[in-house]
Amino acid sequence: MEGIIADRIQWAVDVLEVAPYDRMLEIGCGPGSAVSLISRKLVDGMITAIDQSDKMIHKARKKNAEHELAGKAKFLAAKFHEAELGQSQFNKIFAVNINLFWKKADRELEIIRRRMSPEGTVYLFNQPPAADKLRFIAERTSQNLMNAGFGIKQVIVGNQKPVPVVCVIAD
Repeated sequence: MEGIIADRIQWAVDVLEVAPYDRMLEIGCGPGSAVSLISRKLVDGMITAIDQSDKMIHKARKKNAEHELAGKAKFLAAKFHEAELGQSQFNKIFAVNINLFWKKADRELEIIRRRMSPEGTVYLFNQPPAADKLRFIAERTSQNLMNAGFGIKQVIVGNQKPVPVVCVIAD
């Protein structure tokens, strides 16, 4: 059973504009809802999903067993900075509600830089508990990305209830 997918996850997948050939990396996949939506759109592409919680990876693998079997999804239970990604490169890297990226993420942003293909893009989504934090989170996320050598392409805000979601897009 699919279950209810949070509006922020559905909106994030829409913003990602998944192409059939995308090579994607999700940081903090939780129970695998985004992977489920994305995998349906992939033909020759693949999504690698990381979460530090063994419990969440177990749920994500169970929810996405058919996609994993088809080679469209791969799951890793690890902290992002410790994840064994081999030589993998990704054209879309994203995270939803991973507060680290608006706090202090120098190490993680350096890993993203190395894992991003030359034409790659990073999407950092956040739905704060209160709407008055949206601007602050967007500004801090943008500044952290720029400090790490990324260029900000766009900052967009979704119209979710009760609190909007912000996405900082960078390359």
